[in-house]
Amino acid sequence: MDRRRHGAPPATPRGGTRAAPLGDFAAATGGLGTDLVLLDGSPGRPGRLWHLAHTFRHVYVDVGPTGTGARGAALLADALDAAPFGKLLFSSGAQGLPELHVVAALGFREALGRVLADRVRDGAWSAADARRVAAMVAAGNARRVYGLDRWTETSRSSRPTRGVRSGPPRSGPG
Repeated sequence: MDRRRHGAPPATPRGGTRAAPLGDFAAATGGLGTDLVLLDGSPGRPGRLWHLAHTFRHVYVDVGPTGTGARGAALLADALDAAPFGKLLFSSGAQGLPELHVVAALGFREALGRVLADRVRDGAWSAADARRVAAMVAAGNARRVYGLDRWTETSRSSRPTRGVRSGPPRSGPG
């Protein structure tokens, strides 16, 4: 997909991302009117990217790969402490088989669920706050940043309707 043609924000590549040059890049792109999504592919130093999301208005961080694995819940808790909730988004980070996306999404959902349940149980957040943050991080922020609601509405209105049957499916042969 040509990100510029569709109005999607640029994204950094996964793996080997260093925060110092990204900080310079984020500062240089601050007034250009586009969002910058940092794909967290550097294990062990994701906090630097979260700091950039906190510092720059137009910078967001993909926490999908961070929120999976053995330390997923702990890293997600750190991300929620370090960056504004509206700046964190989920992607599976998977490549190839569709099953890998499903496994990544399940792992992320379980880790996020553990973090949010702990905060509700400790009295730090209400259940409604936890649901709101979960909806933002798991889908809402990505929809907003990438303009997915706009694309969905456009694609719905431009779909051909000829030959499309509405209503419940027919039962029986034929």
